[in-house]
Amino acid sequence: MKCKTSLAFILLFLISFSLRANYVLLPMDENAQKNHLKAYGITYWAIEKQYKASWLLNYRGGSFLLPDADEIRKECQIRGVSFEVLSDTETNQILAEIASPSQNMEVVALEKAPKVAVYTPKGKQPWDDAVTLVLKYAEIPYKEVYDEEVLSDQLLLYDWLHLHHEDFTGQYGKFYANYRNMPWYIEQKKEAEILAQKLGFKKVSEEKLAVTKKIRDFVIGGGFMFAMCSATDSFDIALAAEGVDICEAMFDGDPSEPNYQSKIDFNKTFAFKDFVLERRPDRYEFSNIDMTEKRVVPFEKDYFTLMEFSAKWDVIPSMLCQNHTQLVKGFMGQSTSFDRELIKSNVLIMGECMINGEARYIHSQKGKGFFTFYGGHDPEDYQHRVGDEPTTLELHPNSPGYRLILNNILFPAAKKKHQKT
Repeated sequence: MKCKTSLAFILLFLISFSLRANYVLLPMDENAQKNHLKAYGITYWAIEKQYKASWLLNYRGGSFLLPDADEIRKECQIRGVSFEVLSDTETNQILAEIASPSQNMEVVALEKAPKVAVYTPKGKQPWDDAVTLVLKYAEIPYKEVYDEEVLSDQLLLYDWLHLHHEDFTGQYGKFYANYRNMPWYIEQKKEAEILAQKLGFKKVSEEKLAVTKKIRDFVIGGGFMFAMCSATDSFDIALAAEGVDICEAMFDGDPSEPNYQSKIDFNKTFAFKDFVLERRPDRYEFSNIDMTEKRVVPFEKDYFTLMEFSAKWDVIPSMLCQNHTQLVKGFMGQSTSFDRELIKSNVLIMGECMINGEARYIHSQKGKGFFTFYGGHDPEDYQHRVGDEPTTLELHPNSPGYRLILNNILFPAAKKKHQKT
């Protein structure tokens, strides 16, 4: 009798072992995931702990596949992330479906958690910048860097860099007309001038150019750069205007160069060409790259569409466009969107407004690295203004607009073969 009982126990153990889930799926489709944004944080956390992770491109909204482990399940429960447990058989069925030539899907191995840096002025609040906000919410670690760190080559310590809504031209965000008498504007201008002098530059514009060139070299050397709002076009303008004074006296103490538009070198830019600079210091605009003042798009119709790419052949843009919807709510900023006629031919448009064709989300390779420009300030704050209340991401855990930011953060974790173009 004792022998029969032992055999029955062993048989039950073997059956239960064979049925044990071996994988955890973080579904990313619209209805199955309670918190899309924190699912990225779970995936990053798992990679950081050296678990093998896979990104299932175009499978249920770009789901993540992780090994089954008690601490992964517990972490999902703590953070409120939906997960499904899968057996080997179920996992193999999913992988077979993805591998089928008839399916526009692909499996991408995520190997190493990227070291993330955010270029941002000291003392800025997290809600001043959408990327900082979502990194905190998703619980993805990052370090803040600014001009001193960049100019001392500390970018070499990082894989991924986000540019806060900076003005790299030295014109203080073109806030002069509306805010020149505000205490915060006066203080920021003073602090920028003191920092420039401390770093050995006569003008803020010269110091910002040096920073811009260091960031350029970071990308060319193999780094990943992501920028939003005014950090996109002002970055390219600063590169194109190297050696040319485009700042008026209220910005740098002396007049701009005569006919400076003719001296702009578009060969030095990352994304844009043939643009015309805005000469008037009282205009809240850098150039005609930005579509903010040219667009006629009603609020209720302000959406942009993500392009569909071949997951098996165009892996990079497929990663960057993973979402549970292809239609994303538009949102404004100092640089809301980009005139597609002024975008270089080697730059890929990944998101565009169907009403006027403006580009909202663009990407390309530069040297050994990559950059992505994303128009607008805050994906869940349609017209963010100075002094507005911060966005509460607890109210937007499934934001498609914020998912695009997190796609870029995970992109450097992909197996190296997927980062080649």
